[in-house]
Amino acid sequence: MKRTFVVGVTGASGVIYAKRLLDVLCEEENVHLITTRIARDIARHEGVALDGYNAVYHDEDGMGAGIASGSFRHDGMVVVPCSMKTLAAISNSFADNLITRAADVSLKEGRKCILVPREMPLSRVHLKNMLAASESGATIMVASPGFYHHPKTLDDLVDMVVARILDHLSVEHSLSSRWSGYDA
Repeated sequence: MKRTFVVGVTGASGVIYAKRLLDVLCEEENVHLITTRIARDIARHEGVALDGYNAVYHDEDGMGAGIASGSFRHDGMVVVPCSMKTLAAISNSFADNLITRAADVSLKEGRKCILVPREMPLSRVHLKNMLAASESGATIMVASPGFYHHPKTLDDLVDMVVARILDHLSVEHSLSSRWSGYDA
């Protein structure tokens, strides 16, 4: 039985992470996709296409969508990349668009909500917002790939981050090798 996931893409660099996540999720699962206008602009600038997926597409202003309600059941939500503006809104329950509303609903209903900021450096306010979101039940996964798997390409680095997201959603994948200890 297919599971249902909500993916929000906001106006931060790193849309390639969202694309790779969608590549995997849309193959086997039901996906509701929300992209902000700024995210679409950044995707074009970064040369990343976010259309053509087997997903239900939502407009960021579509507050009447089913995913805006706590009665809409899903298996997890990911905001990738998550801009600091969106992180601030989610951490303060300021649901002014469909992404922040769906995240707010996910948190209040106790569903998985993964936020993937890509920003750096992080200010004190960013860190406080991350802590507030975490205390509300969100998982913060800063897009920071590991190097123990000896990446050779940019795709290897992206896959490392997306693999961790998929792990937290309990979605099987073969994107990246798992740590098995030192070969000492």
